[in-house]
Order: sequence, then structure tokens, then C-alpha cells
Amino acid sequence: METQTVPGLDLDRLGEWLSSEILGAGASLSAELIAGGKSNLTFVVTDGIAEWIVRRPPLGHVLATAHDMGREYRVMSALHGTGVPVPRTYAFCDDPAVIGSEFYVMERAPGCAFRHAHQLEPLGAARTRDISERLVDTLLALHAVVPDAVGLGDFGRPEGFLGRQVARWHKQLEASYTRDLPAADELHRRLAASVPAESATGIVHGDYRLDNVLVDDADDIDRVTAVIDWEMATLGDPLTDLALMVVYGRLGEAVSGADVVDAASAPGFLREDEIVARYAAGSDRDLSGFGWYVGLGAYKLAAILEGIHFRYLAGQTVGEGFDRIGEVIHPLLDAGLTALKEG
Repeated sequence: METQTVPGLDLDRLGEWLSSEILGAGASLSAELIAGGKSNLTFVVTDGIAEWIVRRPPLGHVLATAHDMGREYRVMSALHGTGVPVPRTYAFCDDPAVIGSEFYVMERAPGCAFRHAHQLEPLGAARTRDISERLVDTLLALHAVVPDAVGLGDFGRPEGFLGRQVARWHKQLEASYTRDLPAADELHRRLAASVPAESATGIVHGDYRLDNVLVDDADDIDRVTAVIDWEMATLGDPLTDLALMVVYGRLGEAVSGADVVDAASAPGFLREDEIVARYAAGSDRDLSGFGWYVGLGAYKLAAILEGIHFRYLAGQTVGEGFDRIGEVIHPLLDAGLTALKEG
């Protein structure tokens, strides 16, 4: 039998490892890259009977701390059994000799990830509104978890979190520059000069949006079955999650033609003010000065996408939809500067 070739996976080595780590797993595997991933690589792997999800870092140029599989595995394992729906985790491997990097294996949770408005439109405005409400409520559930209570008290350094976020994404952007971006320099200067006092520490997902949540839409249930893609999770100011969710909504409205998340523009999806109001109603966090958080979210996303653009130009991306990512950076930076003016 001819071995299937899958970029980023050595299926022979993975099969040997998987069959020794997971009871009943076979060693002869096939795999498929899940489309849409522009950072860590996500594969559906099967032995012909059972299925698993395998996650590994991207190929090529990456920031050393940005794709820590162990952290992703740990936070999902800790949240299992809380009010936050997460996939069940099975095994973690820190030996790069297996597939060339560390990776982990988790269950394939039911449900689908809605990335674009046209995917939501057939459900109708009422169901779309319900899904967006559950999205906010799930974020509130995450931010209500006490880190110490689930063994995550040492998961991050919450003191000075916001200032370090500005510095971190500045470092990543500088490492990925392929062109002059004066708006990025200006946004960084303004963010660094006006870092606010932080809200109470919580678990931060780091990239919270609708297509990082699986929704089971069978039989009109629209149940959130899992929050996924925890690669940037840490302890810090949870308002950064809410702000990034808002940034994704603004980006979808500002950019057309490129492969960007635009689910928030679907009829019925909560408006930005409704999202913020629903979160505020379920939390006692102070949202005054929220514009700074939105500015940080725009800067962070610009840094991430510029890194992807860098890897695309170097021929190091796997999958489709990367060719116009570079165009998205400019409206993002403009949105960040505008948010700082809004306060």
C-alpha cells in the first residue's frame, strides 16, 4: 500500500506513536488538512475506524512562543468539565522526531465552524442571532472560570499583561516585516503611551471568534459544542478577547474579496454595540476605555496576518486563501487608530 503524503505529517511515524499512546488506535493512518487554518495546522486523522484531530505548529517562519502546543493541550485539558465546552484531549507529544515538531491529539468534536456570512444566511436571522448570543455567553463562561480552581494559576503572568502584549506583537511584527507600514509604527506608539489599568485576571483565549467555536446546527439546536484553537491562551485581561471579537467584526465590514472572517455581517448577528452590551450585562468588568483594547486587538491581528503574509511570500504556507492576506493589514491598522480616538 502506498503511503499517503500529507505536508506537515509523517503518517508512518505518527501511526507508530498513536497506536502506542491511545488504546485501540491503529497504526495505518490517513489524514486530511482542515481548510481555513492560517496558523497552527489542524488535521483529521483516521485509522479507518476512529477519527482524531491532530494539531501541530505551522511550517517555516514562526515566533518561538507563538505556537506552543503544550499550552494549548494544557488549557483544554484543564477546562474539560467546566462550563466551557472544549474537545476531549487524548495525548501530547513533545518529541520532534515523530513528525518534526511537538503536537497533540484530541477528539473530533461535533459541529461546524461558521466563518462567512453566506454560511449563516440559510439558517435565517433568528437562528443567527441565537448563535451570536451563545458566542458571547460562552466567552462570559470562560472569563468566569477561576484559574486556580482548574489548576491554571501558573498559566501566565497577568501582572503587566497589557504592556507585554503591546511589546510582544511589536516584536512579532518587526520579525515579519516585508514592507514599510507607517500606520503600524504610529499605532504602536500610541498604544505603548496609553496602557490602561487592567481588569481582573482571567483565562484569555487569545483569538476568540465564531469560527473558533463549533456549533452543532443539527435539528435546529445551534448548540456550542467546543471552543477550539487555544494556541494563544494565557492568563491576563479578558477584555482583550472581547475587543478582538469586535475587531474581527469590523474587519469583515471593511474588507471584501479577501478570505477574511465576515460572519458578523450576516443578517441577525448581534451588532457590535449589542455584543458589548450583552457582555457588560453578564460581567462586572469596567468597559470604559474599551477603545484602547480594540486598538490593541487591531494591532495584534495585523501582526499575526503580516506573519502569515511573510510565510506566504516565502512559500511556507499550507492550504489555500493566503494570496490576499497582505491587503488586509492596512484597513486593520486604520481601524486600530480610529478606535483609539473613540476611547
